[in-house]
Amino acid sequence: MKAGLNREDYLAWFKRVDEGPFHSLSCGERVHGPTYDMRALLSAAAIATSRVKITPTLYVLPMHSAVGVAKEVATMDILSGGRMEQICVGYGGRAQDYQAMGQSMKGRYQRMDDQVKTMRQVWAGEEVISGAGSIGPTPTQPGGPKILAGALGPKSIARCAKWADGLYAWSGNGEKHELANAFATADRAWQEAGRSEKPYRMGGFWYSLADDAQSRLYDYVYNYLDIAGPEIAKAMAQSVTRSNAEALREALDNAEAAGCEELFLVPATADLSEIDRLCEILESR
Repeated sequence: MKAGLNREDYLAWFKRVDEGPFHSLSCGERVHGPTYDMRALLSAAAIATSRVKITPTLYVLPMHSAVGVAKEVATMDILSGGRMEQICVGYGGRAQDYQAMGQSMKGRYQRMDDQVKTMRQVWAGEEVISGAGSIGPTPTQPGGPKILAGALGPKSIARCAKWADGLYAWSGNGEKHELANAFATADRAWQEAGRSEKPYRMGGFWYSLADDAQSRLYDYVYNYLDIAGPEIAKAMAQSVTRSNAEALREALDNAEAAGCEELFLVPATADLSEIDRLCEILESR
């Protein structure tokens, strides 16, 4: 989500993450702002890395063609050698992004239900258009990657419980109660939907360990949310404090105690020190 990054920056990050003690590499989607395209970056990561999983977090699915996303994901899965084992999809909350993509936010909840069904049809090799044949390529995993829902409220989580393989719960400051409440809501929703398996639990939060970390963390979150207005951006930027080793260890403990099975740490800067200093914390934890 940073401006001014170049090919060398991304190659350095891909290499350092792939060499580190990490499970997966991720990228989010946003239209406005200085962001690069999520799909292009993850395709590059699929080629440039050899070990870590490749996980989109997340596709704002109702802004896109379900068939197009299914084809992209299958392609990236093959390019990575089968390392795209799961993807995250969500509704998104930025009306401006929908507008820029020529899509309406109206009806996006039902649209995503239908889109997930279509994607799984594509990955299973079933026809979407009668008589036109299947749409390739075929993913390395039979039936395609698992699909996690990036949903927030109880109603959205309950809706996604009918088709999702798990929940991607976000807590900007890595708070235990926020993550635990989201996972408890998902457990209830899965049970009420008659699902026999429990939802996979993925979490995420913002951090920085770079020089002048707290100031840069504030600026990052403010700029990220500025599109929602200065009041919201300021409130969220003031709420994030994971900017030193002690604070980050606490957030990691929070996520573990909340039941996270996988956790994405989203750095506020493009400094490689974000990775190096994080590795030191993980090695000593």
